[in-house]
Amino acid sequence: MPTTPDPIHDPARPGQQERVQEAAQEDFRGVSLSVPESWWEFDIRPEGRDSTIRTLVDERIREIPELGDYRAELTAMLRRMAKDAYDSGAVYMGCMAENFGGVPLSATVTVSVLGAKNKQGVALSTDPRAIAESLRTITPRRDGDAWRTVTTVDIPEVGPAARTFGVEDVPVAQGDTRTLRMVLTQTYIPVPGTAGQVVLVSGASPVLDLAEAFHDVFDAVTGTFRFV
Repeated sequence: MPTTPDPIHDPARPGQQERVQEAAQEDFRGVSLSVPESWWEFDIRPEGRDSTIRTLVDERIREIPELGDYRAELTAMLRRMAKDAYDSGAVYMGCMAENFGGVPLSATVTVSVLGAKNKQGVALSTDPRAIAESLRTITPRRDGDAWRTVTTVDIPEVGPAARTFGVEDVPVAQGDTRTLRMVLTQTYIPVPGTAGQVVLVSGASPVLDLAEAFHDVFDAVTGTFRFV
C-alpha cells in the first residue's frame, strides 16, 4: 500500500504528516467505520498484528478451505499491508484481496489522524471548504494521465468534509522516489472539539480499469464513518 499523502499541504507531496499523527496512533480510538463483510480487518499495531493476522487467516481458511494453499502468501501480504499502513500513520485499515476469473483485485481503506498545520507549524483551518480550497485539481492532458477532482461531501451524522478522488501517482513508501498509479479517494473530516486535527479516510486500489467502481465503494465505506 502506498504511503498516505498529506491532505493539509498538498496531496501530491506526501511525507509531511505532523508529529501529532504519531501520538494519535496511540491515543485516538474514537472512530468507527464499516467495510464489506468479505474484507479483512485486524490490529495493525506492531504488538498485535502478527497474532491477529494468524487468527484471521486461520478463520478464513476454515471457512474457505481452498485458501489453504495460499496461507503463506496471504499472511505475508497482510503483514506488509498492515506495516505500511501503520508506518504511514494509520490508526485503522481494512483491505480486500480477491480473485475474480483469474483477475486479482485489491484495495485498502485507512483512517489516519493528522495535524492541521503548515510546515512552519502554523495552525490551519479545518473547515472543509478551506481544506478543499487548499487542494489542487489535476487535469489530464490525454487519456491515461493522472487526474484528481476536488469537492466537498456531507457524511451522515458527521457533517461536511473535503474530498479528492481520481487516479494519482503516489509514492510506494516514505522517502522513496518511486511511484505507483492508484485509484484514490481521500476524505478529510474535522475532528469535533479540537482546533487542529483532521481525520483522513483514504481508499486506494491499483486496479485502474475499475476506477469508477472503486470510487463508489470508497464513497460508500466512508459514508459509514462515525465519531464514537
